[in-house]
Amino acid sequence: MRGMIPATTPEKLLEVLRELSRRGCVGCLISGGCTPRGDVPLGRFVDAIAEAKRELGLTILVHTGIISRGLAARLGEAGVDAALIDIIGSDETIRSVYHLNASVDDYEGALEALEEAGVPTVPHVIVGLHYGKLKGEINALRIVSRHKPAALVIIALIPIPRTGMSGIEPPKPEEIAGVIADARLLMEETPIALGCMRPKGAHRTRTDLLALEASVNAIAYPTREAVERAEDLGLKVHFSPVCCSQVYVDINR
Repeated sequence: MRGMIPATTPEKLLEVLRELSRRGCVGCLISGGCTPRGDVPLGRFVDAIAEAKRELGLTILVHTGIISRGLAARLGEAGVDAALIDIIGSDETIRSVYHLNASVDDYEGALEALEEAGVPTVPHVIVGLHYGKLKGEINALRIVSRHKPAALVIIALIPIPRTGMSGIEPPKPEEIAGVIADARLLMEETPIALGCMRPKGAHRTRTDLLALEASVNAIAYPTREAVERAEDLGLKVHFSPVCCSQVYVDINR
């Protein structure tokens, strides 16, 4: 799997998007590192995004991080299709893992800003973010449930080599599925996806199978065993080439 395409200037972003459109792509995710404030510096790219929407008609998703009301409004005016944002439910996790001088309230404020701007939100809750242990996940779900997300994506910590968490045990499949089940109880009508960021191998196979039992609506890159199990359960199986955050679009078609 290749990494993301760099586009460090508005001009380069337009060039990349035009090339993607020429090659038949229907959309893209615009992401990046965050500033010490916890926001993705999208401000100078908003005009290029708006131009791409007008000219190319692509579905454009953005990672925002903690976002101001002003920037959220500009993204709404530009026609961004959805904002993807991690929701962290523990101040301690924000400080010790993300190393940000921010709070849980800042993340909920970002959801509010995007909603006020009319930008559909797809919050992400990361299971095991606190060094592989569950800490703020249920609070994060409660925060999301107070709003009206287009969909919810559950992902899980993957220990990355040569980082401070390289030796951390990831959350167990049962813990990931438990968070999905809690999300379903809190948000009965919200589409829920199990995202692509989750451990691989036998861990992924069991996670996928348990996610089905927990009433997940979509699984990114599902294992063969999960597809077969979904069919055995009598579920309607639909394969989509787009980001799992767009599950709400597929469901509503």
